[in-house]
Amino acid sequence: MKSSDGSEKALLFRRSLTTIDALLASRSAERKRGSVATAAKESLADFVRLGWNVLEPTTPLLWNWHIEAICKHLQAVTEGTITRLLINIPPGHMKSLLVSVFWPAWVWLHNPSWQAIFASYADKLSVRDSLRCRDLIQSQWYRETFKPKWQIRSDQNQKAYFQNTVRGFRVAVSVGGAGTGLRGDCVVFDDPVNVEEYPSERTLANAISWWNQRMSSRLNNMATGARVGVMQRIHENDPSGHLIRRGTYVHLCLPSEYDESQQCRTPIGFKDPRTKPQELLFPALFGPKVISEAKRDLGEYGFAGQHNQKPSPPGGGVFKKHWLRFWYRESDGRPARFQTKLPDGSVYFHRQVEIPTRFSELWQSWDMAFKKTKTSDRVAGQLWGINGPNRFLLHGVCRRMSFTETLDAVRRMSEDFPACSGKLIEDKANGPAVMSTLENEIGDMIPIEPHGSKESRAHAVAPSFEAGNVYLPHPDLYPWVLAYIHTLTTFPNAAHDDEVDATTQLLNHLRENKAGGLLEALTT
Repeated sequence: MKSSDGSEKALLFRRSLTTIDALLASRSAERKRGSVATAAKESLADFVRLGWNVLEPTTPLLWNWHIEAICKHLQAVTEGTITRLLINIPPGHMKSLLVSVFWPAWVWLHNPSWQAIFASYADKLSVRDSLRCRDLIQSQWYRETFKPKWQIRSDQNQKAYFQNTVRGFRVAVSVGGAGTGLRGDCVVFDDPVNVEEYPSERTLANAISWWNQRMSSRLNNMATGARVGVMQRIHENDPSGHLIRRGTYVHLCLPSEYDESQQCRTPIGFKDPRTKPQELLFPALFGPKVISEAKRDLGEYGFAGQHNQKPSPPGGGVFKKHWLRFWYRESDGRPARFQTKLPDGSVYFHRQVEIPTRFSELWQSWDMAFKKTKTSDRVAGQLWGINGPNRFLLHGVCRRMSFTETLDAVRRMSEDFPACSGKLIEDKANGPAVMSTLENEIGDMIPIEPHGSKESRAHAVAPSFEAGNVYLPHPDLYPWVLAYIHTLTTFPNAAHDDEVDATTQLLNHLRENKAGGLLEALTT
C-alpha cells in the first residue's frame, strides 16, 4: 500500500510540475506576445516587420532604410506632427503596401474611429489595396496579437468600403471618379496618374483639379485633417510638381540614384543617409544590373522621372545642358566661366563669346495664349539676332498677359527694336486677333502655322543647339535667362513650353528661309 501510495503521489507530483511548467510557458508566451504587440503598436516599422508574412507568406521581407523612413513620416502624420506629406519614390519599393495597406491597419490600433479616403488612378488598384488592408485587419495574427475591442461591421464590409464598429472607415475611390460624398480625417492619393500611359496635359490638370477642389473638401476638419500623396515623378506639372511648388507639403523624395545637390531633408529630422554620387537606394533588390535594365527599358525620360524623381534627365531633355553656349558684352564685364555638372560627375565648361557688333537680321518670335487666367498658358516673345549660321537670343518676355497686355508687349518690342526683318506670330490662340488689331500699326507680321507636334518641332532644331550655333545671354549678366534655360532643358516635361515654342518657331523658320544683309546689333 505504501509503495502504491508513494507511486501515486509521485505521479501526481510530476503531473503538477508538468501543469506548472505549461502554465509558466503559457504565461511566458503571453508576456512575449504582449511585448511584441506593444512594440508593433508603438512603431509602424515594427508592425510592418511582424505583419509581413500575413500578406506575403511566400516572399521574404528585404528590409531597407527607406522603409523605415516612410514609416516614420506616416507615423508623424498619425501623431499630427505632419498634416501634409508628399512621398516620391521609385516603383517596386513597397509604397502602396506601406501607405495604403499597413498604415491604415496600424492607425486603427491607436484610433479605431479614424476615417480615411484612399484614391488611385484606377478603381482596380484602390480596391486591391483596400482588400489587402481588410485581410490584414481580419487576420488571426492581427486579432490575437492586438486583441482590438472593435470588429469590422458585417453590414458595411465591402471591397471598396469597410467600416468598424466604432465608426472608423476606409474607402477606396478612383481619381476623378464620382466619389462617395464621405468625409474623412485623412485623404490619400497613391499613383493619381498612370505612368505607363504617358499622361496628357489635360490628364495632369484634371488630376490636380480633382485633388485641389474635390478632395480638399473631403476632410472632416480642415485645420487638423491630413493629406498624403505618394507617386513617382513623370512631368514637372504632375500632381507632385504642383504640390512642391505650393511649398506646404513635407517632401520625402527618395531617388534610385543619390544626387547630393538634392539631398532630401525633412522637418522631423530625416536626412538621406547616402553620401556617394549615384549611390543606389535599395541595392538588395534594385542593384546595378536591375537599374541598368530599367534605364534601357524606360529610356532616359522614363528613368529620370520614375526612378530619380526628376521629370527630365539630369543632362537635359531634347535640349542637353552641355550644348548651351553664351554671349556677353565686354562693357558689362567678362563673366566667370559657366559650368554644368554632367550625370557622370564630370564638369563641363560652356563656351562663351563676346556678342557680335552687327547682325545680318533681327527677328521677333511670339507664342500667344488665349486669355489671362491663373491656369492659362503664358505669352512668350523673343528677339533673335542672326550672324551667319549662329543665332543669338537677345531679349525675351514671358508671362501671363491679357489681350490688351499682349498688344502692348508686341508694340513695345517693335518700338525698342525697329529694325526687325519680321515678326513671327503663331497663327493660333490670340495670334490672329493680335495681327488683325495691329496690322495697320506694325508691319512685317508673319503668321506661322505650326506643323507636327511640339516635340517633333523641337527635335528638328535640336541639331542647331548641339552644333553650337545657338547662343543665349550669359546667366551671370542677364539672370532672366535662367528660367528660360530651365524650361528649355526640361522640355517636354517642363511645367510650361511657351518659350520653347517661340524658339522652335524661329529656328524652324530660319531653316526654311535663308537670310542676308547687315544690321547693327540691338541688345539693350
